[in-house]
Amino acid sequence: MRDPWPTPADLAVPVLGPATVPSPLAARGDRFVPDGDRVLVAAGLADLAASRHDGAPASFERAGPRAALYFDPATLACGILTCGGLCPGLNNVVRAIVLALHYSYGVRRIVGFRYGYAGLDPRNGHAPVELRPETVTAIHEQGGTFLGTSRGPQDVGAMVDTLARLGIGVLFVLGGDGGLRGALAIHGEIARRGLRIAVVGVPKTIDNDLQWIAHSFGFATAVDAAQDVVQAAHAEARAAWNGIGIVKLMGRHAGFIAAHATLASADVNFCLVPEDPFVLDGPRGFLAALERRLAEKHHAVVVVAEGAGQDLIPGAARERDASGNVKPADVGLFLRDRVHRHFAARGTAVTIRYLDPSYAIRSLPANATDAQYCLVLGQHAVHAGLAGRTAVVVGSWNDCVVHVPIPLVVGRPRRLDPEGEDWRRVLETTGQPVMR
Repeated sequence: MRDPWPTPADLAVPVLGPATVPSPLAARGDRFVPDGDRVLVAAGLADLAASRHDGAPASFERAGPRAALYFDPATLACGILTCGGLCPGLNNVVRAIVLALHYSYGVRRIVGFRYGYAGLDPRNGHAPVELRPETVTAIHEQGGTFLGTSRGPQDVGAMVDTLARLGIGVLFVLGGDGGLRGALAIHGEIARRGLRIAVVGVPKTIDNDLQWIAHSFGFATAVDAAQDVVQAAHAEARAAWNGIGIVKLMGRHAGFIAAHATLASADVNFCLVPEDPFVLDGPRGFLAALERRLAEKHHAVVVVAEGAGQDLIPGAARERDASGNVKPADVGLFLRDRVHRHFAARGTAVTIRYLDPSYAIRSLPANATDAQYCLVLGQHAVHAGLAGRTAVVVGSWNDCVVHVPIPLVVGRPRRLDPEGEDWRRVLETTGQPVMR
């Protein structure tokens, strides 16, 4: 589900000023993207009509290299940071940004800020590191983040002080909803001071829940790895009489990983996500449906997103992490125990195998699909920053890379549409009934 169609004002990308510096990419014969080039927000004819505002359909600014730049690469300094939870591909994007700045544009001052936004406040004691091609040569082969990460807000004034003191012209922020909100706050303070510093975001969330971004990097790797775990749960379930494999996957508010891992494996019998509430008890509940499945096939595979069923867990704490995100209660363990008690009360012997690969998945190196996407995003982030675009995210939309203003991305998290095509395919694949 998405926000209402954006207006032209919503889609306008802030620019620091006129672009007057010829791009060095012209020397190698690169093709440039004209400033007026747009990508339609709508994909179908009905949506195209609905997206019109004052007669014009909604459209994003197309990303890519510009013939004229705002910054002179010879005198420019850039900063990079990664924030929030780990995600496959973070190192790939850092590497892509460094290599594009150095080799394509000739930028020689590139600074990596350690441990996310904490690295921008000197009171935290995390000294920045100089980034050069030799520094990042092999980091894409590793999971995690070479620069380190953290959660939680920092003093915006102190962070902008650091950028100004170091002479940073473009700050690249690799982050999800919380990280991009931080980037927007930094942009606001920069604008208040009248500084000429661009802030460019790269969408990073393993849950794929950023609005107006078709998919974020790391998601393909997460689904790949999750599918392997689902296949293992299926093998375990089939190996026992009345075997039940339960897999808990990441997805605090959005069930995209659970849904797409279900589609990829095609062996899941129940997929439980936050967007489609369910009940446990009663003739239409999950436990009764699971009982019917075992009576017929004597094995079952259940995939549950971590944010599903939170209303069913008695006394579930509503703690928050350093970024203010609600920490969900462990629905996987809750479900495992309820299933065990349900069948024990009926005298039915079951074998339950519970698998929780969450942190193992998010710390993996990027797979081939994500590695390519990370390269594209890193390069386009550099093009955007050098051209003076700011408060913007580079992302995929309608098979193009576009500039999405940060306020649009963080307006409301994206959710799996329970009436949409993806969820319809999940229901068709699992054959699960309506459980409410």
